[in-house]
Amino acid sequence: MSLIDRYLLRQLITPTLLAMVAATLLALLSTTLSQLEIIVSQGQSAAIFLKVTLLALPQLINMIMPIALLVAGLMTLNRLQVDQELVVCFAAGMSRWRVISPAIRLATVMMIISLFMNLWVQPTALRAMRDTLFEVRTDVVATLVREGQFSQPADGLTIYAQKVDNGGLIHNLFIHQSKDDGGATTYAAEEGRIVSRQGKPILELYQGSTQTLSGTGVLNYLTFDNFPFDLSHYVNSSELVHYKPSDRYLHELLFPDLTQDWESKNRGKLLAEGHARLATPLYNLTFMCFALLAIVGGSFSRIGYSQRIALIGGLAAVVRILGFVMEATAESSPAANLLQYLVPILAGGWAMARLFNIRLLPGLPKALGKPAAVRPRGIG
Repeated sequence: MSLIDRYLLRQLITPTLLAMVAATLLALLSTTLSQLEIIVSQGQSAAIFLKVTLLALPQLINMIMPIALLVAGLMTLNRLQVDQELVVCFAAGMSRWRVISPAIRLATVMMIISLFMNLWVQPTALRAMRDTLFEVRTDVVATLVREGQFSQPADGLTIYAQKVDNGGLIHNLFIHQSKDDGGATTYAAEEGRIVSRQGKPILELYQGSTQTLSGTGVLNYLTFDNFPFDLSHYVNSSELVHYKPSDRYLHELLFPDLTQDWESKNRGKLLAEGHARLATPLYNLTFMCFALLAIVGGSFSRIGYSQRIALIGGLAAVVRILGFVMEATAESSPAANLLQYLVPILAGGWAMARLFNIRLLPGLPKALGKPAAVRPRGIG
């Protein structure tokens, strides 16, 4: 790679990374707002909230990467063209292909990274996130015990805890349990801890007392050092974690276990997700071709390229939306999965054809103009 190739590549890398960081932070804002329920309603710590947010990052980055490449490509190439640096490159004898090759290399690398994240990083992270959310949802302490509040996790059961330590030790517990015959039992303990015995959740009460009022009005009172309070009647222990299509690996999507009822009914959705994992990285290359077409594919303009940039930006939005439509269509019609690949491939091929002035498909409006090269347009 020559010095000027490395220079052009450096000019593209930094804006691409900055665009990705900015777009990711913006997407994280909406994600964190939806995940605040974990802290507010489930009483979880900020560490759990941060873990869930970070595990959602790979999926967000995969969605943002092509857009970041498009924005960075348009910004960088526009600046290089306005400063006439690209004109100097052409005047120095560089062919059109050599001028655009650093951008194509960068887009190709980003495409490979996106594919790797789609196939391995994203499902691994989302599985971990799903497991964490499942643990939060089935957390006995968070479900039954609310620090400083009277909670009623089930009919006839009221629980109060003054404080819950990070280690799970519960202080100053109060439990009131109503009975069907009109009686009630009240437990008070200095400390408690939820443990598992033979697969059942047990609330161990330490240093406390119990008062039992029978339906006939007889009151019994006793103290205890240790009392096991069975929670299995109030906890749904049969619930299992379920992985969504976005949480599954490629082989699980393309070759689902049809003996499973859910996978058999949702085979089209699984196949659509699997082909989308393979097709979406292509948009990185397609959008970079769009950026090159907007700036390098037209004649030089001293007043800027805002009209071209707006036109290409709108076209990129249409192409990406069309890709989402094809993915949704493929869920009910598996034959449409081929269109998930054709949309970015045809769009990128059309942009490259226009960039080299090859009349394969109808061209853009006159806003893009005809390609103007200082040197011959051959590949060299």
